Amino acid sequence: MHTLIPLLHQGKFSCVIRKGDAVRTFTQRGVADLFYLLTHDTPFLLGCSIADKVVGKGAAALMVKGGVAQVYADIISAPALALLQEQGIAVSYAEVAEGIRNRAGTDMCPVEKRCLPLENIDEMVGEIRDFLMQIRVKKEP
Repeated sequence: MHTLIPLLHQGKFSCVIRKGDAVRTFTQRGVADLFYLLTHDTPFLLGCSIADKVVGKGAAALMVKGGVAQVYADIISAPALALLQEQGIAVSYAEVAEGIRNRAGTDMCPVEKRCLPLENIDEMVGEIRDFLMQIRVKKEP
C-alpha cells in the first residue's frame, strides 16, 4: 500500500490496483471500473491490493466478490467497512463516513442506497449491474 496510496493521490486517479508486479490505474467515477474488472478480468482482482478514494457498500461488495486481499480508502462508509471486515479483507482508511453521498451532496449515493439493505453479495452485484445498465441507457441518444 505504501506505493499505491501516493500514486492514487499524485495521479489523481479514482482507484489504483496492484496484482503482483502489475499496477493499473483507473479514472471512471463510482463503481464502473471495479464492475468492469469483475466481469471482464476477474483473475486480476483475486488477491490484489486496492487504493481507492471512496468505498461504499457497493464497491466493497465488488471487492469481496472479486477476492480482493486488501483495501485502502480515503473515505469508506461504515457499512462498507463492516462488510470488508466480516469477509476478512484487510482494510485501512483515512476517514469513516456514515454513508456515501451522491455527487450533488443532496442524497445518499444511488449504489450505496441500493446495496445498504442487502446482505447477499450476489444480490448487491445484481443491483450494481442494473444501476450501471440504467445510466448507460440514459446516456444513449
